[in-house]
Amino acid sequence: MSGDTQQTAAEYIKHHLQNMTYGKFPDGHWGLAHDAAEAKAMGFMAIHVDTMFWSIFLGALFLFLFKKVANTATAGVPGGMQNFVEMIVEFVDSSVKGTFSGRNPYVAPMALTIFVWVFLINFMDLMPVDWLPGVAGWIGHNLFGMDPHHVYFKVVPSTDPNATFGMALAVFMLTLYYSFKQKGMIGFVGELTLHPFSSDNKVLQLVFIPINFVLEFVALLAKPLSLSLRLYGNMFAGEMIFILIALMYGGGWLVGAFGGFLQLGWAIFHILIITLQAYIFMTLTIVYMDLAYQTNEDH
Repeated sequence: MSGDTQQTAAEYIKHHLQNMTYGKFPDGHWGLAHDAAEAKAMGFMAIHVDTMFWSIFLGALFLFLFKKVANTATAGVPGGMQNFVEMIVEFVDSSVKGTFSGRNPYVAPMALTIFVWVFLINFMDLMPVDWLPGVAGWIGHNLFGMDPHHVYFKVVPSTDPNATFGMALAVFMLTLYYSFKQKGMIGFVGELTLHPFSSDNKVLQLVFIPINFVLEFVALLAKPLSLSLRLYGNMFAGEMIFILIALMYGGGWLVGAFGGFLQLGWAIFHILIITLQAYIFMTLTIVYMDLAYQTNEDH
């Protein structure tokens, strides 16, 4: 599509950054948005079909592959896939043991799920930017009579802030749940109001309480924000670079060949980024769970 003369560079970029949005139009009927304005008009009553599809598909792929390996695991000489899965499990397990000081049998499986799922989601960024959107445009045009320029299909869920915020909020709710469970209401409120400033003087401590609450509450809200925005920002920037490189293919064979060289180099470097972002998301989740288990005596 980068070489399509009917699209300017700006239109090409906007097309690749637009999600396939299904929702309720202002007149009451439901359907797919044909442009960004229609998607915006749908407001809260909208869903990003492509984000949901790839998130669920890759999550199911992770479960299928790991369950298949678990069912066929052998105590003898393991196969290549079993070796690979065991390496990932041991890596995640060692990360949990080195970071999480509490006792919770669900933390390690959750960390494993987050690491592999986020990695698979990020890995979609290595797909050529025109392939899958081009297939979606062809299907929409030939099967449903749609204008291919109005068929949007983003394939990297982590470039959608709705996906990253959703994952971060799920982690945030879990940390709140275990904070209440471990510390109780009094302990949780005390954590928000008695730190970082404290005093043996009761009057002075009363003065510190609202100050502590503001500082700790901001720090509490910063956890899901930083967790989601870090992943979204890095993956969105990487996807944007791939899109800009793809534009070079429409500039002649010399510029296109240079673009291919740049794309190969960026893809190799991007493998590190997608792995690192998955690891950071997993590690911060473990850290937040560990903080949920810490009592006032640990501060």
